[in-house]
Amino acid sequence: MRNALDYRKRVRERIRAVPHVMDPGGAETAALAWIGGLEGARVLEVGCGDGRLTYRFAPWTRSVLGIDPDEERIAIARRGLPAALADRVRFEVGDAVDLAQPPAAFDAVFLSHSL
Repeated sequence: MRNALDYRKRVRERIRAVPHVMDPGGAETAALAWIGGLEGARVLEVGCGDGRLTYRFAPWTRSVLGIDPDEERIAIARRGLPAALADRVRFEVGDAVDLAQPPAAFDAVFLSHSL
């Protein structure tokens, strides 16, 4: 178990070292719009990280619960949450395995860059 925890720590450190870009070409946002299904939906976003993608699809939804096991990323997501989305977006530290909400609480589950 210790090796797995050490590996996770090393992976997180490497991920944090990668600069985050807010979809300058709009490709991710366009792909989400093309896929659809989020309009008016109650969405669970697994592995939301710092919320960079959440902020772009949340305006289409009824509500979003973004979860991520990384406390620092969740803190960043909460600090960066635009006031216009504060009534529909919530960020929590956690993972899909230990989720407190029942599956019926969501209309859609969204994973992006999640392992």
